[in-house]
Amino acid sequence: MAVPTFVDRVTLHVEAGRGGHGVASVHREKFKPLGGPDGGNGGPGGSIILRVDPDVTTLIDYHHSPKRKASNGGQGAGDHKNGAHGEDLVLPVPDGTVVTDMNGNVLADLVGPGSELVIAEGGRGGLGNAALASSKRKAPGFALLGEPGEAREIGLELKVVADIGLVGFPSAGKSSLIAAISRARPKIADYPFTTLVPNLGVVKGGEITFTVADVPGLIEGAADGRGLGHEFLRHIERCAALVHVIDTASIEPGRNPIDDLDIIENELSRHGGLEDRPRLVALNKVDVPDGREIAEMTIGEFEKRGLKVFEISAASGEGTQQLIYAMAELVAAARKDVPVVPPTRIVLRPEGAEGKNGFTVKVSKNGEYLVRGPQPERWVRQTDFDNEEAVGYLADRLNRLGVEERLVELGAEEGDTVIIGDPANAVVFDFRPSIETGAEMLGRRGEDQRFYEERPAAARRREIDAGMETKEEYEARADVARRLREGSGPVAYEIGGEDDPDSDWAENDPGESSRSTSGN
Repeated sequence: MAVPTFVDRVTLHVEAGRGGHGVASVHREKFKPLGGPDGGNGGPGGSIILRVDPDVTTLIDYHHSPKRKASNGGQGAGDHKNGAHGEDLVLPVPDGTVVTDMNGNVLADLVGPGSELVIAEGGRGGLGNAALASSKRKAPGFALLGEPGEAREIGLELKVVADIGLVGFPSAGKSSLIAAISRARPKIADYPFTTLVPNLGVVKGGEITFTVADVPGLIEGAADGRGLGHEFLRHIERCAALVHVIDTASIEPGRNPIDDLDIIENELSRHGGLEDRPRLVALNKVDVPDGREIAEMTIGEFEKRGLKVFEISAASGEGTQQLIYAMAELVAAARKDVPVVPPTRIVLRPEGAEGKNGFTVKVSKNGEYLVRGPQPERWVRQTDFDNEEAVGYLADRLNRLGVEERLVELGAEEGDTVIIGDPANAVVFDFRPSIETGAEMLGRRGEDQRFYEERPAAARRREIDAGMETKEEYEARADVARRLREGSGPVAYEIGGEDDPDSDWAENDPGESSRSTSGN
């Protein structure tokens, strides 16, 4: 099978990188067993960007490799370390690439070097528990998951950006003309349909430099699929003007320049979108005696139609310079009316769901409640359903958004099925109203009661501080502490008195003898 060298239509599958997961971590060090949450955030996934590159003239790379994927974001880590960003994947495309979805809707028309389209945006990184902590939720025991990157199936269609388009029958001399007025070197042979792909040439007319496009020859019935040219007419849709290249020396029976022009104009009309382009007529091959004679016989008819006619010979170069200057004038006039557009960057973003607070709730025929909206669907993707605390956090978020209230308004009862997201890839819940379950009495998910419970040592210190205000003169802080702890009175005593704990010491106390012995 022949390997194509020019591809102007492809279907491309793109998938952006997934965001890295956040991390639930607690800072620990000596004497700080509960130093607080320090889990870092996950890095965002890499996006896929289409960028116009003047050095790229075909879509052949995507014909051979139609699937492209960007890198994922890195996972967060403890000690407030965030994950690395996924690297963006930049796909170079030719100038004039039209991007469509699979339904044929135009997403962007990339014209101008450097123009960009973010066709698939990388997933957001999940938040670590340090970012989720607040004054009311001091130690979250969970983190959010990274979101998957966008995945799309798109169509790329190349429409060559040229100033002048050459149209005509096969073997009319279009390729010879573009080779004569530029450095383009298309294939030229003495048989029809030599040109199989569009050719571009750069031409200089005075101070104006412009491009000329040559498309495969048109024949009658091209709109019905005959020949090759009609398929490539989209490559001249951006042209400022068209040049009819007419063969005045054709040996085919029944052919004449007037009929050739009418047939080509009919095919252009059936293609559509080219009615407003100015036309020039180039009567080619006047270097042949019969060709010059026929040109002189028909030039008057063309001029009656308001067309500017040039008698040329692509082989000898006769008349080509005058044609070049006429094309340059049309290009200069067209450029005056077109403002200079700087390279743009377009980001495709999904439309928000209609309805209150950015979400909608619908009841299916089966009695299921379908919740759709950017926020609830994104929150579901971020939730680790293996972590009960994370699931509770999701319930709190949905409740604050008003989802639960809306479900109750629509008649949802405990145990009813609630589906969040696209039914093909959704998360299914059994409805459990927080009012009935008493969830409002449990406090916010993610709270750590250890931060609210007073440590015993701190409580004792405050108690002793209060007791110091009523201490006796002979009491030290330790005496106050002992009195408060044991409920006894002062511990000060006279040596040898009744309160002296050593008053019952005897001569045969083994402790004394050991002390005496050790003293020796």
